[in-house]
Amino acid sequence: MEKQQFIALISQKIKLVRTEQDYSQDKMAELLGISKKTLVQIEKGRIEAGWTTVVAFCAIFNRSELLQTILGDEPLYFVQLLTNKNEIVPKDKTLGGKVWWKEIEVRGDFRLQQNIISSHYRILDGEHFRMYSSFDLQDAKKRLQELSQIV
Repeated sequence: MEKQQFIALISQKIKLVRTEQDYSQDKMAELLGISKKTLVQIEKGRIEAGWTTVVAFCAIFNRSELLQTILGDEPLYFVQLLTNKNEIVPKDKTLGGKVWWKEIEVRGDFRLQQNIISSHYRILDGEHFRMYSSFDLQDAKKRLQELSQIV
C-alpha cells in the first residue's frame, strides 16, 4: 500500500470512527485540528484528509478496533511503516500472526509473514517479537536470511 492509498482509505473511514466513538463533527474537527467545514468535506468524499490529519487521526484512534480491522494492524504502526518504507523494530511483542497473517517462509526461529489485508511483510522471532517490517518482499527475504544466519 502506498501513502496516497492509505490517505484515501483513512479519509473514507473518518466518519465511521467518529460515529463509533460517538463524537460530534465539532468535537472531531477540534481533535484533528481542522475546521468543521473541512471535516464535512472529507466525510462526504469531496476531498481527502491531508497527511498530518491522517497521522493525527491514527494517533488519536490507534486502539480503534474498526481501524485495526480495516488495516490488519495498529494504525500508528502502519503510519510508521509507510513513513520509513521498511523498519527494523527493536523487539515489539505480537500475538504471533493468528489473525490477519499468513506464513511465507520459515528459517530457524524466524518466520516471514504477510498481512492478508495490507499485504505488508514482517519477520517474527520464535517468541513472536516483531524484528522487521517492509512492503518489499525481496527486502524482507534478504533480512530473514541475515537474521537466520546471526543466530
